[in-house]
Amino acid sequence: MTLRRPSPLGGRKPTKDDLAQVDTTAPDGVDDILPHDPSVRLRLLIVGINPGLWTAAVNAPFARPGNRFWPSLHRAGLTDHQVDASLGLSAADEQQLLSRGIGLTNLTGRPTVRADQLSREELREAGQRLIHRAEQMKPGAVAIAGITAFRTAFTLPKAALGPQDPADVPGWPVDVTLWVVPQPSGLNAHENIDTLAAKWRAVWEIAGRQPSERDS
Repeated sequence: MTLRRPSPLGGRKPTKDDLAQVDTTAPDGVDDILPHDPSVRLRLLIVGINPGLWTAAVNAPFARPGNRFWPSLHRAGLTDHQVDASLGLSAADEQQLLSRGIGLTNLTGRPTVRADQLSREELREAGQRLIHRAEQMKPGAVAIAGITAFRTAFTLPKAALGPQDPADVPGWPVDVTLWVVPQPSGLNAHENIDTLAAKWRAVWEIAGRQPSERDS
């Protein structure tokens, strides 16, 4: 895996001009957080939908202030402190995630103002790429943060939040648990930090089990 780049803004807050200059055609608007050694198996691979403009501007996942991803992850006990990625992700925070077996990526790396600006075809292609990646990486579990995009990406219009049946996703490796968790944006009025944290704890617990234990 390639090393992550520091924030292109050098640690300063993005301005409106910075956000306006984000390339919304770029296929890789934010770097993944993945082991540098591809043979290292993750306990949990967290999959966002795609980077927003702020996230792309500072090259850090879930970076926009007000996003509840990092506070809920910390409240769930997945990090030892609340990460602040709003100005970029520090090397120490990246290492903490990897040392715990947590990786982050997106269905698609193309930045948009809103996730609903992604096309159906774009999301379905992204779903196929994720299937291939899950087969290659074999993490303990994959958690996708966003039910609407999940339904579109895998043509499952009735899918609900929570654990998914791998048989419903053709090609999904049966030994990789698949979950959908809520979109952590502050725009999601159905969730708060506590409810999101409870879902992360459930995913984390199942991700640490052996495949035989997950099926029981």
